[in-house]
This record gives sequence, structure tokens and C-alpha cells, in this order.
Amino acid sequence: MFSRISLGVQGLSKTHFIFGQCAVLTFTLGGVSASVCPFIRPRAHLFFCDRNFSRIRPMPKRDKVQTVGPVSAGAKAAEPSGPVSRDKSGAVTITVHAKPGSKLSAITEVSAEAVGVAIAAPPTDGEANAELIRFLSDVLDLRKSQIALDKGSRSRDKLIKLDSSLSPEEVLQRLKQTVS
Repeated sequence: MFSRISLGVQGLSKTHFIFGQCAVLTFTLGGVSASVCPFIRPRAHLFFCDRNFSRIRPMPKRDKVQTVGPVSAGAKAAEPSGPVSRDKSGAVTITVHAKPGSKLSAITEVSAEAVGVAIAAPPTDGEANAELIRFLSDVLDLRKSQIALDKGSRSRDKLIKLDSSLSPEEVLQRLKQTVS
């Protein structure tokens, strides 16, 4: 609870005291006495020889607990089954890997991780993002206001959110039809 500190008075004598107790210790050196209180900062003629503070112990590891909640019979699995899925709010999301600067806008691939889209716009000032939204609105037959860039405005990996009544399977089918 308290720290024990060993003091040396110019290397001539040692005395121990415990912080937190208001005791005054007196040293006598050749007829000259000096008083030290544990709450007062030590003077220049005193120095610390030994420090025995609390031991440094590593933080205990917390066990990972996996809880399995009850699954209702009518509920579908929340895990995405590819690049097109539903988020927590119920909107359809598409994971897109954008390839700006191409000659034509086209869907290059539909893989398990993302939909590869070549974009006919340079990646400056949001031109490629605007072209991506315009191109996806044509492919999915939606209005541009129903398509929003949710994440990745400055990255090649983007998350597109759709505000429509289309199911993820229907969106995935439309994307696979237009793969060039």
C-alpha cells in the first residue's frame, strides 16, 4: 500500500521511511541536524537510493466468449453471401472495387469479395464516384437518387447503398448479366 524509500544523506547514513505517514525524521551529521518530512520534496543534500514501487503486472487476458442467440425459423442468415448483401437497416449494399481511368464504363468481374467496375472517368474531384453512381443506375435500372456512396469516397474499395425494393439476389443477377 505504501512505498518504501531508502534515503542517503550524502552517502554517510541511511534511513527508511514510509510515504503516507506524517513522521519527521532527523539526521545528525557532526552536530548539524536536518529534519525531513515525507510530504516535503527532498532538498539537494538528500538523494533517493532505492525505489520499491508497486510491481508491474501484465493485464489479465479476457476470455473470448461466443454467444449464440436464438435463431427464428423465418429469419435469414445475416452474413453476406458475396458482394451484394443487406445491412442492419435493411438496405441492399454492394461492395465495389473501382478501376477509374478506363476507356469505357463496364463491370469487369463479379467475385466473392467485390464487384469489379471499370470507370470511364479520372479519379479526381469525385468524377469517378459520380460516374460510378451514374453507371450503376443504368445497369440496375434505378434512379441516381436511389444509389448512394456509403463508404470509400477516396478509395478503390467502395460500399454502395441502394434505397430500392430490389432484393440482393435480384441485384446480383442484374450485375452478372452485364459482365463484359
